[in-house]
Amino acid sequence: MNERKTLLKRLQIADFVLKEVHLFLDTHPENREALEYFKKYQKLRKEALADYQEKYGPITAVGYEGYKDRFSYVDGPWPWETEA
Repeated sequence: MNERKTLLKRLQIADFVLKEVHLFLDTHPENREALEYFKKYQKLRKEALADYQEKYGPITAVGYEGYKDRFSYVDGPWPWETEA
């Protein structure tokens, strides 16, 4: 697996865990262990996203702050262009 795919996989794992723990916390908001687990994966996701964006550019335009003098999100390649 190449580095780009590895970084995307890290993001996918973190997103999955965050969604699952979020659902658990909806019904168990006082569970400190789950909250700490959620915070841990928030940090891991933030790091994985920063690593990816530093090397390959933004994944989405929303929340990306690395634009300088132009909207560089469209500079691609698009996700479907890197699959082949």
